[in-house]
Amino acid sequence: MKNEVQVSKEIEDIEIVPYEHHTHYHETCQQGVVHHSHYIKWMEDARMDLMEQLGLGYAQMEDMEIMSPMLSLSVEYRSDVKFDEVVVIETKLVSYDGHNMEVAYRMIDKKTGECRAVAKSKHCFVNKGGIPISFKRVYPELDTKFFEFT
Repeated sequence: MKNEVQVSKEIEDIEIVPYEHHTHYHETCQQGVVHHSHYIKWMEDARMDLMEQLGLGYAQMEDMEIMSPMLSLSVEYRSDVKFDEVVVIETKLVSYDGHNMEVAYRMIDKKTGECRAVAKSKHCFVNKGGIPISFKRVYPELDTKFFEFT
């Protein structure tokens, strides 16, 4: 495992830009609305985008042999998303303790500003063998950065 970490951005330089998803026809059901399972895929895309903006993208994590499996997920659907709409997904790192992180999501219709869904996902950090790791012990630079950003 590589223990050298290059954190590409300072915390004060980070301004998180929400992730945007333009819905596709294949994401809809016969009722003309996006199937609920796609929201979870969008959350993953938004979380990967958030991590990239924090300076630790998933490609870099995999190079460092760090995986971040999901421990739990909750989604509250508020209104339907339809084909050809753009959904803005705001992400926020709401908790982090060195072993786990929790990310909150707010999915908003770009055109109307209507909230379509809110969600949270909790993830842990493990090595390639599936053994839990502590950023505080293994990657103190990342640990500091995550704590500062939370």
